[in-house]
Amino acid sequence: MPTLIEHLSRSKTALLAELAHDVSDRRVLEAIARVPRERFVPEELRSSAYENRPLPIGQGQTISQPLIVALMTQGLALQGDEKVLEVGTGSGYQTALLSHLAAWVVSVERVPELAERAGRLLAELGYANVSAYVAGETLGWPQEGPYDAIIVTAAAPRVPHELVAQLTLGGRMVVPVGSRDVQELVRVVNSPEGPALTNLGPCRFVPLLGPGAW
Repeated sequence: MPTLIEHLSRSKTALLAELAHDVSDRRVLEAIARVPRERFVPEELRSSAYENRPLPIGQGQTISQPLIVALMTQGLALQGDEKVLEVGTGSGYQTALLSHLAAWVVSVERVPELAERAGRLLAELGYANVSAYVAGETLGWPQEGPYDAIIVTAAAPRVPHELVAQLTLGGRMVVPVGSRDVQELVRVVNSPEGPALTNLGPCRFVPLLGPGAW
């Protein structure tokens, strides 16, 4: 009978092999290999941490399916010197991945309990290039913008203009857009002619709440 550590190691190896079929950015795969996803899920679900599916984290929220996380992160095309805004800290797992791929990460979460829990865990794990905040009344975190990239981990009814305004020229945003039930993952590039959109495929997220969203 393998120990939990052995099980997690084998599961992570299998997950990385599965993700490699759809994810071409080696830096994204290397970040996934480095971040202990089991630390970001409830203790009773740790044995399932590397299954390619979402898991509940409390407060009606989930940690997203690893494939979706990887595809969204890949869509940002990070090189390592960017300042990134994450809208929806959740468990802090996506934040941890971004910290390996960018120079600085600003993350906001509307649920105070999740924001506080994620902030403590990220600090405990040594992620020093991260600022985590409880979200305010404005969508995003404009006071520390503009950002080279923005990732939105909840679904908006449209591409939020409030977030496009927080992007640098040439900046990228990945955001789920659609109804409360079914969305498309959209990559937005802030060009001089206006936002240029690319559809990255279907997805399903909890609703993004607040001004400029639901």
